[in-house]
Amino acid sequence: MHVLLVEDDPYVVGPLRRGLARYGYDVSWVCTGEAALASPTLDLVLLDLGLPDVDGLDVCRELRARSDVPLIVISGRDSEVDRVVGLELGADDYLVKPFLIRELIARMRAVHRRHPGGKGVAVAPRLEVYGRVAVDRRAHRVFLDGTEIPLRPKEFALLVFLSDRLEALVTREVIMDCVWDSNGFGSTRTLDVHVAALRGKLKDALAIECVRGVGFRMVVRTALPSA
Repeated sequence: MHVLLVEDDPYVVGPLRRGLARYGYDVSWVCTGEAALASPTLDLVLLDLGLPDVDGLDVCRELRARSDVPLIVISGRDSEVDRVVGLELGADDYLVKPFLIRELIARMRAVHRRHPGGKGVAVAPRLEVYGRVAVDRRAHRVFLDGTEIPLRPKEFALLVFLSDRLEALVTREVIMDCVWDSNGFGSTRTLDVHVAALRGKLKDALAIECVRGVGFRMVVRTALPSA
């Protein structure tokens, strides 16, 4: 088995590579999230979260969006929140440092048994279709009439939130609480800016209707606009 080790601490890397080699594993090592995302798909990924350039949770999310490669988080972060978030983002297991090499090997073998076929297989897009708009939530991609349209992270989050509540009127306060965490904002002007941006990009395929003084509702328009 060929393992990709994503770890920036050389004091961890040395013993870990030697221990894995004793059990017959080939190890490729990278020390940044960018290098991990640029690496070819191997048989299994061991991912530290404390990387110098990108948070390991973001790397986990992106790797899982691209493939079903077995992935184990190895981290000094031992809080329940970090473990739950790592697993929710797609990690197959979460092992807190320090750990014994034999425990890691056992977990790697268990994870690999759940992934028959070895190397990660590209994940087919899981598209949710709303008229002329298709949304791949796992990959954070949106398509209008078959062409991908670029959305900023909060634009995507707003689109998903409203599409889960089609035809329903949602108050500004609820949207801010759920999409932005309103504790950090004194007004909802930022919501208006993002609604305007979405309207421009979706070109009325998904209409975001405003009820003045209350909030917004999203409505699907299936027909193409008239010439």
